[in-house]
Amino acid sequence: MIKIYIDGKWFDREQAKVSVFDHGLLYGDGVFEGIRAYNGRIFKLHEHVERLFGSAKAIMLDIGMSHEQMEKIIMQAVKNNNLKDAYIRVLVTRGFGDLGLDMRKCKKPTIVVIADRIELFPEFVYEQGIKLVTSSLRRTPHQCLSPNIKSLNYLNNILARAEAARAGAQEALLLNMEGYVAECSGDNIFYLKKGLVKTPPVWAGILPGVTRQTVIDLLRDQLKITVAEDLFTVPDLYQAEEVFVTGTGAEIIGVAEIDERKIKTGKPGKLTKDLTRLYREYASTNGTLVYETNSVLR
Repeated sequence: MIKIYIDGKWFDREQAKVSVFDHGLLYGDGVFEGIRAYNGRIFKLHEHVERLFGSAKAIMLDIGMSHEQMEKIIMQAVKNNNLKDAYIRVLVTRGFGDLGLDMRKCKKPTIVVIADRIELFPEFVYEQGIKLVTSSLRRTPHQCLSPNIKSLNYLNNILARAEAARAGAQEALLLNMEGYVAECSGDNIFYLKKGLVKTPPVWAGILPGVTRQTVIDLLRDQLKITVAEDLFTVPDLYQAEEVFVTGTGAEIIGVAEIDERKIKTGKPGKLTKDLTRLYREYASTNGTLVYETNSVLR
């Protein structure tokens, strides 16, 4: 039975509830983070908490605690559930209010931390690669709601993913309003051609992924491969030697096909496989240690 943190108290799954007047539920007014723990260590904890507070500041949401206090709660959530490997979901909403839009009616935020396990894709998918389809939707532009904010309003992503599911694909590719590749519904995207790896720049309309930045660092520092953050189009992906996506939950997954066009051999390539292995090794040995002795847990 997992224990869930809500506003200073710990609840069993069945008792973990928020008010129907919470503006996170009524209006999607809030922010969140997804974080992974490997081998008793929380990976990139500081970076995720920094992004959480940055998203909250962007929507004028005062979390009401320090970064250090938030990190301690996240660590305690992993401890309380006796987890070695975990997926951690942190939510901060505007809190209890009324049926109106006025945020001043919400006197304090609601804070929820859930630590559990996750498997977005079975292992064979990492061997075979995934299929992408280009969504008919566009990524929400900066002029409407900055994609840099990891907000609870995820309908743009959800509807794009629904298109992919209807087409028999696992992920959807979203373009920005200018028609350049932005990101996938839940992942950042990279491609390899002639020894150069490219990924869209943050200003193109993407969420600055923590996994994305880790992969950029590993490519540059460990594999000595040049990475360019640059604009590109869907046909550039069709002609790539390798394409892969990155995300906290998914980690790194090779792309086999986009819009019914095989990427090279139609299987994840050597760089993708090498990078996946390197990332998993790095994530399992780096991070904030949860337990005093990193004993074998479930």
